[in-house]
Amino acid sequence: MNDTPRAPLDEPHATPGHALRSRAKLMEALRKPSRSQLAGAVLLGLLGFAMVTQVNSNRQDDTYAGLRSSDLVQLLNGLNAEARRADKEIADLEQTRSQLSDSTQRRQAALKRATEESTTLGILAGTLPAQGPGIRIEVTDPKDKVTLNNLLDGVEELRAAGAEAIEFNNDVRVVAQTSFEDAERGVVVDGRRISAPYVIDVIGNPDTLATTLDFIGGFSFDVKASDGNVKVKKLDNVKITTVTKPGSPDFASSADGQ
Repeated sequence: MNDTPRAPLDEPHATPGHALRSRAKLMEALRKPSRSQLAGAVLLGLLGFAMVTQVNSNRQDDTYAGLRSSDLVQLLNGLNAEARRADKEIADLEQTRSQLSDSTQRRQAALKRATEESTTLGILAGTLPAQGPGIRIEVTDPKDKVTLNNLLDGVEELRAAGAEAIEFNNDVRVVAQTSFEDAERGVVVDGRRISAPYVIDVIGNPDTLATTLDFIGGFSFDVKASDGNVKVKKLDNVKITTVTKPGSPDFASSADGQ
C-alpha cells in the first residue's frame, strides 16, 4: 500500500503575475463598465432610494401614531384656526391694496383734471400760449376811417362766437381786462400802439367765427362802410405766442383754510 500523499489536481498557484492581471481586470471594469454592470448599479441605487424613503415615511407616520383621537381632533382644530387667520390676513391685505390703488387712481384723476383746468384758464386769461384751428383777419384802412368802435365791435362779435384766444398784430393778447384807447392813425391796446393794417389771429371754430363777421351790420359790413377792407382766412392751426402777466389783487386775499 502506497501512503505517498497525492498533490491536488488543477490547484492554482498564486504568482505575482496573476495578481497583477486580476488587478488590471478590476480597474478596466471600473473604467469601462459593461451594460449589465451599469444596469445593476442603477437598480441598486433605486433600491437604496426606496428604502430611505420608506424609512423616512415610517418615521413621519410615527409622529402621530401614539396620539389619541382627542389629541388629533385638537390638532386639527388648531390647523383650521391657523388657516382661517391666514385667510383673514390675505383678505385684509387685498382690501388694503385695493384701497391704495383706488386712492392713487383718484389722485391721478384729480391731478389730471386740475392740470387741464389750469391750462384752460391760462389760455382764457392769456397767461399761456395757445394754438388750434381758427381764422386770420386782415383789416386795411387806406383812408384812416376805421374807428376804435369798429375794432371793439369786432372783438365782441368774436367772443360771442366762441373765440378762445385773440391776438392783434402778433404783439398784443386780448383778454377780458384788455383796454382799448383811440390814438392818431391807430389804436392803443393795453398800452401798446398798433396801426393798420390790423392782423387779428383768433382761435375757435373757423366756420362759426367767419360767418359771425360776415352778416349784414356786422364787423365786415361796418369796416367796408368806413372805406376799409376785411379779408378772413380759415386756418387749421393758428399759433398765438404773446401772453399777459397775471395781476396781483390789491384788496382780496385767500380765505382761512383755503
